[in-house]
Amino acid sequence: MKLQLLAAMALATPLFFASSVRAENPQDLQKLLSTGECIRCDLAGANLSGAHLIGADLRDAKLQGANLVGANLEGADLTGANLAGANLTSAYVTNVNLKQTNLNGVNFTRATIHDSNVYKASMNDLILTDAEIFNTGIGIGGEDANIPDWE
Repeated sequence: MKLQLLAAMALATPLFFASSVRAENPQDLQKLLSTGECIRCDLAGANLSGAHLIGADLRDAKLQGANLVGANLEGADLTGANLAGANLTSAYVTNVNLKQTNLNGVNFTRATIHDSNVYKASMNDLILTDAEIFNTGIGIGGEDANIPDWE
């Protein structure tokens, strides 16, 4: 009997932890996908891979560790959002408002980042491998004199 109980617990344990690892609020995720607006939403850890979030309003959203691989964020407003540790590999980040956003540890590998506002954004430990960055205050090894001062 004890052996059966241990076996049942061993099988159930991964299911318990798998559900607790998913951090995003399902209602917030549905709201974003249906309306394109989700201010102050909890989308931490959400799988938004390949999502078309053109013009999305994600001000002050929690997107820590979110999967945004290949997502199109053109014209989105992420002012004050927390994207720490998010994966934006091959994402399209053009005309995006990232003002005062936490971008610490974001993976921008092969991302296209054009004309985006990163004024007062926190940008420690960015991964920029093969990223295409134009007219945006993100750079490697110093300041770019041609970056606009967004205020």
